[in-house]
Amino acid sequence: MRVSAGLPTGMEGLTYPIPFSDPENVIRIAVSAEKFGYDSVWGNDHMTTQHYVREEFPVPPRFWEPLMVYSYLASITTRLRFGTGILVTPMRRDIVATAKQICTLDHFSGGRFELGVGIGAYREEFDAVQPDSPLQRGDIVEESITAFNKLFSERVSSFEGSFYRWRDVELYPKPLQKRLPILVGGNNANNIRRAVEQADGWLPAGLHVTQVRKGVATLKEHAERVGRDWREVEVAPQWIVRIETQRPKAIQAFESSQMYKHLVSLRKSTLKDQGDIKMEDSNLVGTPAEIIDKANALREAGVTHLLGLYFAANSVDDLVDQMQRFSEDVIPHLG
Repeated sequence: MRVSAGLPTGMEGLTYPIPFSDPENVIRIAVSAEKFGYDSVWGNDHMTTQHYVREEFPVPPRFWEPLMVYSYLASITTRLRFGTGILVTPMRRDIVATAKQICTLDHFSGGRFELGVGIGAYREEFDAVQPDSPLQRGDIVEESITAFNKLFSERVSSFEGSFYRWRDVELYPKPLQKRLPILVGGNNANNIRRAVEQADGWLPAGLHVTQVRKGVATLKEHAERVGRDWREVEVAPQWIVRIETQRPKAIQAFESSQMYKHLVSLRKSTLKDQGDIKMEDSNLVGTPAEIIDKANALREAGVTHLLGLYFAANSVDDLVDQMQRFSEDVIPHLG
């Protein structure tokens, strides 16, 4: 099972306090991830500050563009892979330019890039950058995957969609990887369908193991309906991590983090189907032994990649310490 770490490209004010994501700190986290043996780092994508963040902090957060960040990080690392968790394609109108950036990054990183796409957690961002759009974000994401697949595979292509359009484009070079992995972000069944029909992986967030089992069962059923081997589709959820020697201490640190406030805000969108499940139970919060048991249960439920583990911490020193503890106390014991 692959294990990766979250990178705070767009997380100041959301999951971490302000200031937090100085360029030097983002670099430090990525370099530490490679040092500690993580497979990859996954950054997120925001264009404008959320309303609740504006109300809480007197200064705006720094949201770094992830593809640009990775172009730098690729030059100072050798093995670490890079993924977007997620790239919000409905906020990116010029899909050809985005595809060109992705192909360039894949070549200059030596084939170390993976593309996660989705609608984004906050509708208000889409409304800000695409005001008065009559389109549904899910439909745009689906169209963007079709667009990427055409641009990455066809020598010359044209496309007339509802959101994306181009004519007679020869995008070259194609990605360095024979097939650049595309993962679809989102917890609902529509995103499982998109992953099976169009992509290479399903990238939900904060799911309890019981929800993972249901999602994987849905994935298998849909794969059988469309004639695809379900084992070709990576199951790569994101989780929050807080590891301590005692469970109460882990829960206390988790609940006092900016990360916890972010999860509360997501109860209205991404995590609206969580019901009465406690957030510490649907994430990797606890002692090393508890987290090992939970992670192995997730693997048995069908998870193939602990993608973008986001560590609940209010300082970079604490985050890097959590990354190291997880790499030493948990990863060696995962099946």
